[in-house]
Amino acid sequence: MTAPTSAERLRTTGHFTYADWQERALGGEDTLPRLAHAAVTNTFAGGVEAARTTCEYTIVYITEKTGTFTGMELLTGTVDGRRGTFAVEERGSFDARGSVHCTFEVVPGSATGELAGLRGTGEFTVGHGSPSVPYTFDYDFG
Repeated sequence: MTAPTSAERLRTTGHFTYADWQERALGGEDTLPRLAHAAVTNTFAGGVEAARTTCEYTIVYITEKTGTFTGMELLTGTVDGRRGTFAVEERGSFDARGSVHCTFEVVPGSATGELAGLRGTGEFTVGHGSPSVPYTFDYDFG
């Protein structure tokens, strides 16, 4: 595979599933707004292939069913066949209908191996209880 030049922005898609979600309240469990922490393990398939990622979220519950979150995720695997590790910073929200929307961005300088220089942004939207989450990821190499 020929590496894209820095001027070429590529888009890849796929889906991920989560195998583990461990959440705990931070501070009072009976108050709103409320902080929580979640440790999550995801598996990505498609343009991004990464098994058993490490993902940590800080969540703010505005109501029992609405809120926002930020997180960091470390992925080791491939992006369109190129192998390495990289981190993404995530920011999202969830609503009372159970819909979650999240955007993410590669942490500058975090990519290793064949992914060195990776830059990119992506997003996903999913309904509550969906076992598979579709994502898009736009990237290039700086």
